[in-house]
Amino acid sequence: MVVTELEFLEAWIPEQMAPGTVFVLDGEGRFGSEENPYFAVLACPRCGCMGLIKRSQYFGLEPMICGGDSCSAEYFVDEDNHIAFRRSQ
Repeated sequence: MVVTELEFLEAWIPEQMAPGTVFVLDGEGRFGSEENPYFAVLACPRCGCMGLIKRSQYFGLEPMICGGDSCSAEYFVDEDNHIAFRRSQ
């Protein structure tokens, strides 16, 4: 399992979203379902494709799959704010 650290952006500057960068949304809880709203934007740690992630994914309760056209990385965030990739079968 490959592990990498999250990098955090304090301000929304899309050009600075490198692979593994996360930006926590200001209006947390306003988008998505009430039980599990969208919480942040995360750039895929493998290809850099940006996508919204839900609160449960940010806190490591659910895995993520990259939505990029040429990437299908599967990963999750652990309790130390590291990204751990799922091993290929």
